[in-house]
Amino acid sequence: MPRPRLSTLAAACATALATALIGPTTSAQATTADHYSGTLSDGATWIADKPAQWNGSLLLFSHGYGPTTAADAPSAAVRQALLDAGYALVGSSYDPNGSMWALDSAERDQFAALTAFRQQVGTPTRVISVGQSMGGLISAQVARDGAGRVDGSLGLCGLVAGGVDLDNYQLDAEYTLATFFDPADADKLVNLDSQTDAAALADRLTKAVETAQQTPAGRARIALAAAYLNLADWAPGRQPPARGDFAGQEEQQYAWLAQGLLGFIVPARWSVEQSAGGNTSWNKGVDYAGLLRKSIHAKQVEALYRDAGLDLRTDLNRLTRGADIAAEPAAVARLRRTSTAGQGLSVPLLDIHTTADQLVPVEQESAFAGRVRRAGDSALLRQAYVARQSHCNFTTAEVLAGLHAVEHRLDTGHWDSSATTAELQHSADELGLDGAAFTDYRPNRLTGTR
Repeated sequence: MPRPRLSTLAAACATALATALIGPTTSAQATTADHYSGTLSDGATWIADKPAQWNGSLLLFSHGYGPTTAADAPSAAVRQALLDAGYALVGSSYDPNGSMWALDSAERDQFAALTAFRQQVGTPTRVISVGQSMGGLISAQVARDGAGRVDGSLGLCGLVAGGVDLDNYQLDAEYTLATFFDPADADKLVNLDSQTDAAALADRLTKAVETAQQTPAGRARIALAAAYLNLADWAPGRQPPARGDFAGQEEQQYAWLAQGLLGFIVPARWSVEQSAGGNTSWNKGVDYAGLLRKSIHAKQVEALYRDAGLDLRTDLNRLTRGADIAAEPAAVARLRRTSTAGQGLSVPLLDIHTTADQLVPVEQESAFAGRVRRAGDSALLRQAYVARQSHCNFTTAEVLAGLHAVEHRLDTGHWDSSATTAELQHSADELGLDGAAFTDYRPNRLTGTR
């Protein structure tokens, strides 16, 4: 994924929301649809598109992390396909006065946008929540809390493990990189002062990683950090490395890091801290040897350390001894309250994830499924996977096939085979659009949960 320009994001966040006139106009995306917009009580805006031949179904779309600008579909291509198929669309910006990590207001604003649609556009016969990335977490919360307001839910590349787990495993990786390659920043990883300072920290860490990649010892330690980050080893434009090609796996993990991954996740931490009111991650008391044993990449790390002539145990002990970052309990409690899901489901939910997602690791689905199972709601959840690199890198056909699977569950009261790999692939192929790559896959355990 291209490295975002943080100055552009900040400017967009400040100027994205203008006062909108309420009422129908012609949609720029679909000439046969009416476009609506409005403002909610907290200043959030909402938009909606209703095709001339509306089939009665409304999709409530939750957008991902970024500027708080209203959106009602994952992409222009998906929007057009959905409108052509007769679906109406609605979505909010979330509260524009706070952080881009807008979980304080997002679920409330989504329900308010749904109410505004009913009042000003029409009454749907069915409502399906759709969410992408951070919006996938929001959509999972809607699936938990939305009984009587939504009928089902589709999650795309959702950050369903939640904010606390996200911040902790990212901290483990950043702490490892700083300890070995940028020690001057090892005590500057949390309680960030501003997005600008966070971007500068990310730049220093990235440059340190680029230098470290030139030596066997550096590559071994990059692999260790990548294991803690749950970082995929299949990069864009590459073939997936062989199972035992540990050097090739590290080279592709490095490619993700060199292409600006840290430039996204480190500044995003500032947004989370801004939303929660303090530091939400900690490593005090973490056993980094035990953490590595839980990772699917443990054998890779061990092999690269042997090849480099490094003592892995020494490095792991160093990380464990130096781990003294403590979180602010009130901030953690707030983040758990606003930014988790999986405590239960009240409507059916299908999650779809790419197998090599660099921003929201596919292992998040494993953590989420475990929570749903413990809540006793596994019968409502199905998860499906697409064999492709990059975050939220879905075809239009894959999104529509997922939607049709949710509709089958709502029509019949049963999933049957609708959410299986074979049926999703068949459904996508029948659309004759842009192809699909559904695959049988089982994600590993998420590393770094506390």
